[in-house]
Amino acid sequence: MDLEAAIVNVSLLWLLTTPHEFAHAWAAVRLGDETPRREGRLTLHPLAHVDWLGTVLLPALTSLTGAGFLGWGKPVNTNPFRLRGGLRGLALVALAGPASNILFAVILAGAALAAVPLLPPLAEYLAHGVFLSLYLALFNLLPVPPLDGSKLLLAARLPSVIYMELARFGFLLLIAAFSLTRLGYVLSDWAFRGTQLVFALLR
Repeated sequence: MDLEAAIVNVSLLWLLTTPHEFAHAWAAVRLGDETPRREGRLTLHPLAHVDWLGTVLLPALTSLTGAGFLGWGKPVNTNPFRLRGGLRGLALVALAGPASNILFAVILAGAALAAVPLLPPLAEYLAHGVFLSLYLALFNLLPVPPLDGSKLLLAARLPSVIYMELARFGFLLLIAAFSLTRLGYVLSDWAFRGTQLVFALLR
């Protein structure tokens, strides 16, 4: 039971979820769908994007038990019929979230390097944020509803009936994948390698 990891991961997830979901909302509005604006998602206020199950409970449990890391924010609703480009626009909206995580990882890495001589504990916290931000980018690209990667299946013209069946069991599929396979550890390894690369480039 790793209580420290749970506290750090959940607090960082709150920090990282906001720009991720805002990026979805911003991309959708830019492509012509006002749904996120009407639903109050075009904001950087953290409470607008929190999903208590995905942002607090599951991240805490998976961190406590060492079973990788499982978490997400409140999904941003979009209407593909109002997006310029239709399903291609939907794919762009979906990719905006993980892209924001990569950009935010670079920002956090720069802040961590600046904090090293002044506040080493803060630098360590921010460095872990770089890792977690890249982890979330990879995690959200998994092709399982409600994650961003599942929207790419729609853009690839996956029959809607198959997508709906996946959506029905998406939560259970994620739990099973992280509990019964090494998926969480694989994502962690990739995110760690990405973190090393980001810091190496900035140095």
